[in-house]
Amino acid sequence: MAQFLVVAELVVHAACFFCGIITASSVKITEVGFAGRCMLYGSVRYNATSEEFSVSSSSNASLCLFVSIISGLISIYCFFVVLYCVYASCVGGVQRGSVGVTLSLALAASFLFFLLISSCILKIGLNSLCQSITTAKDLKSCQDAQSENWSEPYKASQFYTSLHNAEVSAWVNFFLWVVTLILLIVKRKRGMQHTQLSGAGDLEWSTGVTDLISPRHSRARRWRRWRR
Repeated sequence: MAQFLVVAELVVHAACFFCGIITASSVKITEVGFAGRCMLYGSVRYNATSEEFSVSSSSNASLCLFVSIISGLISIYCFFVVLYCVYASCVGGVQRGSVGVTLSLALAASFLFFLLISSCILKIGLNSLCQSITTAKDLKSCQDAQSENWSEPYKASQFYTSLHNAEVSAWVNFFLWVVTLILLIVKRKRGMQHTQLSGAGDLEWSTGVTDLISPRHSRARRWRRWRR
């Protein structure tokens, strides 16, 4: 069971690592396409004369930076956890103590909180941008705007695909961290049970040693129990 938990933790953290990389890189690609502007919650206008879109307003760059930093930091953490799991699997017998598991639980809960915020920002921000696009020009879907002309210096041929990939990766990352949190809770409970069993075993062992070394004390103890 312990080996299964290590392997499961390895697989989940590896998946979280790639999800974080996809989210951070996709958001950055979109920023580059829009000349460094963060288009989450942004708006556009359509010029019927030149038949091209242009940016009307954009969000503060710190919004996209927040999403990228959260995803990047989580990916870095997952990378080191994967290295630890590989080392623990190869060496064997290497386990985190109760303090380490508790710290991992606290980090997992924090990551879940920030991933939820990031995922909501991506979802609502992309929906707001798409609503602006479909309002500016009668399009069947926001994705159709990728094939439309955009004014210089914007290159928005993949903006919807990139932001959609970022959103999906963020939500997958969130649910993977829910799984991670469950695994850590199971590991912590198993560690507490192991500690209790070890304590009971140590007590029985010490009692047996006392009986072996001092039979007189053993007989006196049994006499007191009989009188009770």
